[in-house]
Amino acid sequence: MLTATNKYPFFDLSEIIPDPDYTIKSYKPLTPVKYGNYVPDFILNPQGSNWQQFYNGSETRGPILLRHLLDRPLVITFYSRHWKNLGIDHLKQLNTIQHEIKANGGNLLIIADERDEDLQNKAWEHNLSLNFYYDTENEIAKKFRVYSDENPAWNRFSGVDENVSLLATYVIDPSRQVIYDHLNLNFNEAFPAREIISHVYVTALINNQRKSA
Repeated sequence: MLTATNKYPFFDLSEIIPDPDYTIKSYKPLTPVKYGNYVPDFILNPQGSNWQQFYNGSETRGPILLRHLLDRPLVITFYSRHWKNLGIDHLKQLNTIQHEIKANGGNLLIIADERDEDLQNKAWEHNLSLNFYYDTENEIAKKFRVYSDENPAWNRFSGVDENVSLLATYVIDPSRQVIYDHLNLNFNEAFPAREIISHVYVTALINNQRKSA
């Protein structure tokens, strides 16, 4: 017969393995720069390894003239191969307006987070004439606040397995002020081609007037 001292099983507290200290990490929401904001100075490295240029689908090489790129309205947009078909559609839409952007006094630059080994094939397939700059540490994306280590993209978008910048597009003037911003977070809006070109034209006109004053 069990006595009162031994009828219950005995546990040695030293054998109990404590559960890991799980803490809930708080994610700060992204607050992308928007119209009227000034983007903190960002640096474009002129080294050729940071750039990739295509003309009518073929890769080209030439000197990177940063002064000519930044002294006029700049359409700057963010891209990652991890956006898959959405990313390709984004590039194709930009490609349709790149001639008009230049004709209206602006430049177009695509900021990518890594070198895409298949980009040359994509450029050839879709006849792209686009300039890419590789922001491998996402430093520029962080300046525009479209990328954050504290709010990874996979938390917000199904099918995205890497933390990437948003598919955001901006028009900035030579003083780095945002003249136009577009973020289609639901992917159900039409690409704002006319708005982008219109803001490039107006910004170029104002910029030329200031230079001639």
